Amino acid sequence: MTKIVNHWIGGKTAEGASGTYGPVTDPATGEVTTKVAFASVEEVDAAVAAAKEAYLSWGQSSLATRTTILFRFRALLDAHRDEIAELITAEHGKVHSDALGEVARGLEIVDLACGISVQLKGELSTQVAGRVDVASIRQPLGVVAGITPFNFPAMVPMWMFPLAIACGNTFVLKPSEKDPSASVRLAELLSEAGLPDGVFNVVHGDKLAVDRLLAHPDVKAVSFVGSTPIARYIHTTASANGKRVQALGGAKNHMLVLPDADLDAAADAAVSAAYGSAGERCMAISAVVAVGAIGDTLVEKIRERAEKIKIGPGNDPTSEMGPLITKVHRDKVASYVAGAADEGAEVVLDGTGYTVDGHENGHWIGISLLDKVPVTAKAYQDEIFGPVLCVLRTETYEEALDLINSSPFGNGTAIFTRDGGAARRFQLEVEAGMVGVNVPIPVPVGYHSFGGWKDSLFGDHHIYGNDGTHFYTRGKVVTTRWPDPADAPTGVDLGFPRNH
Repeated sequence: MTKIVNHWIGGKTAEGASGTYGPVTDPATGEVTTKVAFASVEEVDAAVAAAKEAYLSWGQSSLATRTTILFRFRALLDAHRDEIAELITAEHGKVHSDALGEVARGLEIVDLACGISVQLKGELSTQVAGRVDVASIRQPLGVVAGITPFNFPAMVPMWMFPLAIACGNTFVLKPSEKDPSASVRLAELLSEAGLPDGVFNVVHGDKLAVDRLLAHPDVKAVSFVGSTPIARYIHTTASANGKRVQALGGAKNHMLVLPDADLDAAADAAVSAAYGSAGERCMAISAVVAVGAIGDTLVEKIRERAEKIKIGPGNDPTSEMGPLITKVHRDKVASYVAGAADEGAEVVLDGTGYTVDGHENGHWIGISLLDKVPVTAKAYQDEIFGPVLCVLRTETYEEALDLINSSPFGNGTAIFTRDGGAARRFQLEVEAGMVGVNVPIPVPVGYHSFGGWKDSLFGDHHIYGNDGTHFYTRGKVVTTRWPDPADAPTGVDLGFPRNH
């Protein structure tokens, strides 16, 4: 029997009522293993209504109540991390170790939410004038929504909802319809931890569900992670409807390698950052910029390492890289490699013909490495989101910096060098939101915020960290003057001395 994934509304499973379902495929076999219910407008409205009703009490609940529940959720999440990782592998295809890493990074934000009390402390200034005090406080927004991508079906939702509900909001999640099961399991664990019904809801679906969340008058803010065209659409549409928006878009992350770099370390980093999770991550290194005469040596070292990567089903403990999420996506990734030579690139490794014995119908693609890629090539200009690494050559640091800064994307970048002065200059001059120095994937820890520049971010707030707390709250300033008891009307004496 085919598994069915339903919605989670008001603290319980809500069977799909629209009659529309989407297929969920095991990427390793190509078989449809699950159907996911697609929400109608009415079902989205029901989830928002449940969240709005729950906010009446949750928004007034104590910080101690919220953090106690989150501590219990954290313990449950830790205990069930293998189970959640297995759900991710079954529907996304990434290897189990990658899936476990995803859960671990999500746990970081739960940890941050458990300690939210410090982040929500206000400020007080006394005696700004005679008997006048001014206080700044932060309050929740109400119902907020999250729209999340397929590549991290557990981690990215956990970049959003723990902080949102810790701040006193209620949450409606619309996860990717390609791998929906992890989000529902997270909802069940939140309920088991004691989260009141309606505080966290999950609705599945496609553009219809997304558009309803963007237009719904009771949704006060929208968080999104995905491609740049959709991020721009989310930001434009939700903003036009008066909502606060953080929309994280795509990337073309560059790794600059200077002539003095440790080339073995740089090659190791390039391989792990380009091909880990089959390249299906917005912080993947997809372009290496080699400066000077090191290019040939660096490319050879990358090739030697890339050829040794074992590709296979994600549930095989010997696999180091799994399949891509869908056949359509696999074919699109392969098209960039197929057309690379005609656009002037040198194809060092071509993984487009790769298959796995016994799993021939899986969404397989091997490792591809393109050298001397022109900036005009589609393989360089587009976010491929697959295991394809482009190597570009420049003669100088200045030329490399100009190349990187000319990209419309500004998510993450890295420099590999032994020169501290060069690294310092790069981190100040490069136009990107996250910079690694001898660190290929500079994803910040939970208490620093994640986000890019330029076409990689739409909105003013980065995600999680202090920016996350500010996004899910709004400031209020209270100015107070109280009469002194000593100034009470004649006939009432409270015993205060008249000394002013």
